[in-house]
This record gives sequence, structure tokens and C-alpha cells, in this order.
Amino acid sequence: MAGSFAAIVGAVGGALAVLATVILLLWIRMKQYGKFSNKNSETGSSDPSAVVETKRGGSSPFSAPSITGIRQFRMEELEQATRNFSETNLIGCGTFGLVFKGLLSDGTVVAVKKRMGEPRQEFVEEVAYLSTICHRNLVVLLGYCQERGYQMLVSEYLPNGSMCSHLYDTGKSSTTKLEFKPRLSVAIGAAKGLCHLHGLNPTFVHGNFKTGNVLVDENFIAKVADAGMSKILEKIEDGASSVSSSLNAFKDPEMEQLEVLYETSDVYSFGVFLLELVSGKEATTYEEAFGSNHSLIQLVENHLRSNDLVDPRLVGGFTAEGMRDLLWLMIKCMSFPGKSRPRMENVVVEIDRILETEIERTMVMGEGTATVALGSHLFTS
Repeated sequence: MAGSFAAIVGAVGGALAVLATVILLLWIRMKQYGKFSNKNSETGSSDPSAVVETKRGGSSPFSAPSITGIRQFRMEELEQATRNFSETNLIGCGTFGLVFKGLLSDGTVVAVKKRMGEPRQEFVEEVAYLSTICHRNLVVLLGYCQERGYQMLVSEYLPNGSMCSHLYDTGKSSTTKLEFKPRLSVAIGAAKGLCHLHGLNPTFVHGNFKTGNVLVDENFIAKVADAGMSKILEKIEDGASSVSSSLNAFKDPEMEQLEVLYETSDVYSFGVFLLELVSGKEATTYEEAFGSNHSLIQLVENHLRSNDLVDPRLVGGFTAEGMRDLLWLMIKCMSFPGKSRPRMENVVVEIDRILETEIERTMVMGEGTATVALGSHLFTS
């Protein structure tokens, strides 16, 4: 009996000794790990790639937090993707800077926006937030780069470019015949993109919506680009205005009195976009009438009577009722005061209704039977 008791005590003692050894090893391991992870504590990550080197005016380190979900590209990677930012890869110049088409090593085709600028913490934080906003009708932001005195944004590439080239860019010819119903589909896509932004908590205002920021993919699905770009530029340029005078046609006149951006300003800009969809011309052509409800309605009526408001390429491809409803929606979006404008969710519903009704009417009547009504007829029925 005494021997059995001794055996039990010995077994328990041995087990406790093993447990103590394991705890000691774990404690030593944790101390070593903590020492290692603290080596890069200024970056917020143990990943040394979070440190970005700059070489503008000398070499100085810039530390940015490692943020999950946003990719930090290296300059060498983007140089290889764009053939050293070759002119043959240059596809445009946007609000942020020059835009290059690039091919990453994994086969992904991207758009790289490049501008001069010192590394900024605010830039990384804004890009990280924007990369979390995902929707079928918003251009995906893939990552960023801050090296050698440049700031760059990397986003998905849309092969059919912006709607400008399909509406009024005479330097390029669209392979797609953009009739009335496809234009309505593009309008729905763009409206859904803005609607998603406005539905975020807190509400997100685009701030620089325009035709040039409505891109279309290989299936002609519309995606809104440059959401939040004006806010990024305002932060990294120390409050300087980032919207050039060439974009004034899309700018809500009420913004001059507002200290902050509201959804109604995006709605106004969308109304200007609808005008360009209908006319196939740049909004600057009609900009003098954008100051009041009366002058805008008068402009529409006058140009309808002169038969020079609707894009000639649309003739025979729409019904008078469908065009009237779209023009009324455009006027509502651009109305004053701003609080009387519809919400983007209502705009989506209305354009969707116009498209469905247009499809039903043309199926019954047949294509090519539509006519353009005079302005007086459109606005009295």
C-alpha cells in the first residue's frame, strides 16, 4: 500500500515537473517573440516592408502602418508593369495625375495614377479606407505606392475607358453603338455606384462626379471612379483646392455657400451627366443656364424646339415619353434649392422604370418608330 502511494506521488511530481518545464519554455518563447516584434513597432507591424524609402532631396525613411486589405506596391514592380511609365502606356490625365496602363507579374491589368508628392501618413490612411468600399458599380482600388518622391494609386483597369470617349471625344471612335437604352443602362450603373456611397455609414460623398469618372468595362457595365479623390488631394495638399476650373460645369453652384459636401451636390453632378448622355456634348456648351430652375427648363425647351439638344445618333431609337421622363429627371437633379433634389436611391428606381418602360414600348412599336417631341409638348403633358 505504501509502495502504491509512493508511486502515485512520484507520478504526480513528474507530471508537475514536465508542466513547469513547458510553461518555462513558452515564457521564454513569448519574450523572444515580443523582442522581435518590437523591432519595427514604429511601423505598427513586424513586416519590414512597411517602411518606404524616399529619395527626393536626399534619402529619408517614411514609416506607415501595415494595413490589412490594402496592398503596398514597390516602385520597381510598377516600373516593370508600365514599361518604366512609357508614353505608350499613358492612357490619360486625371484629377490625381497621369494615368498609365500596367500589367502586373501575375497577369492583372491595372491603371496606375502617378503624381509627385512627399510620403504622407494621411495618404495611406485615406487609401486604406477607400479600398474597403466595394460595389459592382465602383472602380476597385487595389493599392498604393509612395517612393522616390512620387505618390501612386493602383486600381482595376476598364478596357472601354470613360464615357467621354463614347459621347463626345472626336479623337476616338467607339466600337459600341451607344443608343438610348444602352445609355440608360450606363446611367443606372453610375447611379447605383453613387447610391452605394451615399448609403454608407457615415455617408460618403463622391465630391467630383463627372462623365470622365464614369468608366465602362468589357460588358459595358458602368463603374464610378475617383470616389474620395478630392478628399485625398485636399489632405495631402494641405487644404488646396484640387478641382480645376474645367470641371465647373459639374460643380453644384450651392457648394460655394456650403462648408461641407452633401449628397445633393453629387445628385446635381449626376443631372449634368444625364444632360451629356442625352446631348452627346460637353456640358460646358450649356453652362450659362445652370444657375436656376427657370433658365435650365428654358434652355431645354429652346434646344428641343431647335432640334439640337438630343444627340443625332439617338434619332429613331427612343420614344418621346422616355426622353421626356429622362429630361424631367435631369431637371429635378439640377433643381434649386438642393434639398428639393431626389435621393440617389430614387434616381436609380426612376431610371430603371424609364428603361423598362422604354423596352416594353419599343417591343410593341418596333425600333425606329420614335420621334422627338417639341419642347412645349414635352413639358405640358
